[in-house]
Amino acid sequence: MTDPRTTVVVIAHNRRTELLRTLERLAGLPERPPVIVVGNASTDGTADAVARHHAWVRLLCPGRNLAVREVRTPYVAFCDDDSWWAPGSLAGAADLLDRHPALATVTARIMVEPEGVEDPIVEELRDSPVPGPEWLPGPALGSFLAAATVLRADAFRAAGGFHPRLWLGGEEELLAVDLAAQGWWLTYADHLTIHHQPSRMRDATLRRAHGIRNTLWFTWLRRPAGPALRRTLHLARTVPRDTVSLRAFAQAAAAWPWVLRERRVLPAEVEARMRVREEAQRCSSARRYMG
Repeated sequence: MTDPRTTVVVIAHNRRTELLRTLERLAGLPERPPVIVVGNASTDGTADAVARHHAWVRLLCPGRNLAVREVRTPYVAFCDDDSWWAPGSLAGAADLLDRHPALATVTARIMVEPEGVEDPIVEELRDSPVPGPEWLPGPALGSFLAAATVLRADAFRAAGGFHPRLWLGGEEELLAVDLAAQGWWLTYADHLTIHHQPSRMRDATLRRAHGIRNTLWFTWLRRPAGPALRRTLHLARTVPRDTVSLRAFAQAAAAWPWVLRERRVLPAEVEARMRVREEAQRCSSARRYMG
């Protein structure tokens, strides 16, 4: 069962062993998708290892936006070097995107390995409070998780892709609302699966700093002043009180000039979807800034 509709873009950085495992899994998929690996200037021999063991894979050094520009299929699926798509899930997501032309993203259920349990974020996706049209094949989402999502490539490019300043750590939220502002819908599909085996080579402290900073940037780039201030104060009250959080707030504040320059408040209907998500976000066990 080959399926020519979806290209997989794998983001990798200095995790050669995990990446090679992921590529073995992707090579075994019945869809046989083309794969692009974004090496992100890895220095651990990733490029040589990919060329030696997986010559069928295309390796790029810059970021995901450039990779999507190189994609020739109508859909693109992201995954990290420590995650892989389950057989049939890429085809299932492509079927949904084929069937619903106003759908931009399909996010799959995330299974954490080797335990084989659902990621805590799955419950939040499954029970999303965002209202959606009747034709939507699953719950409407206000955002998505890049490493568990298949996107319409043209919609991704038209919305500008991931903002280059946000890089990693909640960068999907900004792209998600920009897609929504252009009239696209996002959904969760419980019958599709991606497996995630968290790498031990994760800098949790750096990820927390980026997550806090990027949340603040997104909030002031797109939310009206009142909701933006409320979310900022909520973060200030709930993040760990240490130098990492302080540095993240300082980095966010230092970027105020370009944030003001690029600030574009969401249309009212998209902002309304953001508001209905706020309570779920505050109560979410998967959105705590730890590390």
